[in-house]
Amino acid sequence: MKNIFTLILAVFTSFSMMANVSLSDKEILMKLYEATNGSEWKVKWDLSQDVTAWSGVKVINDKVVALNLQDNNLVGTIPAELGNLQSLEELNLHKNKLSGSIPNSLGNLKELKVLDLSFNSLSDAIPASICNLSQLKKLELYMNRLSGELPSDLGNLQNLETLAVFNNEIEGAIPASFYQMKSLKVVLLNSNKLTGTLSPDVANLTQLVNFSLFENNFQGQVPLSIEKLDNLKEMNISYNKFNGLVTKKLAALDTLNMTMINDSGVAYLMNVAVEMDKRPIVSEE
Repeated sequence: MKNIFTLILAVFTSFSMMANVSLSDKEILMKLYEATNGSEWKVKWDLSQDVTAWSGVKVINDKVVALNLQDNNLVGTIPAELGNLQSLEELNLHKNKLSGSIPNSLGNLKELKVLDLSFNSLSDAIPASICNLSQLKKLELYMNRLSGELPSDLGNLQNLETLAVFNNEIEGAIPASFYQMKSLKVVLLNSNKLTGTLSPDVANLTQLVNFSLFENNFQGQVPLSIEKLDNLKEMNISYNKFNGLVTKKLAALDTLNMTMINDSGVAYLMNVAVEMDKRPIVSEE
């Protein structure tokens, strides 16, 4: 009898250990389902099934580590409870109909490597808490209605490789900490309302491959130090208010040949210096 009891206990224990997801993680996913009109998703969750069978959910060691619900007709707001998915490494809600603010609580996702909330209708400022995501490699918030300034502590994201925040209403200057993000490879800040100048410290971004500031309100001299970025393959800084002279090497990187907007709103081609000319760059008056 004792052996039978021991066997039953072992089976029960084994069954418990095989539970596919913790109750708390499941409850959090249910909050998302309810907040985004889950009954109308393109690919719905069968709530009678185990969480591991739910589309877009990846579970490892009983914890949700990835949530990919892109282009799935999510309508509503992102619930703050998502910030409690402590093991989450990827959150992809690209191309849905989400509105409201980005919850501050997402800054609690310390294991997060990919955050993609692009192509929605999210508004308000990017929460400063996002700068706590020290493992983050991709931050994609483009094609929303985000406003306010870029977080001043953006430079805390030392592992970030892709920063894509284009087609929003972001204003203000690029924070000084940005120029310390030495892992950056792709920076897409175009089509916003950014102002100020571009610092010569941009030369610190030695891994940069694609750099786009197209269609903002930047002004001043384009720093010659950009030429030090040996990995830079594509740059688009057109349709700003930069002035002065640049070398042909820099102009060749710009896909729109340095087309700028003057104070009267008229487009013109920025003056290009002869590449052999080693004289100091002199700004136009």
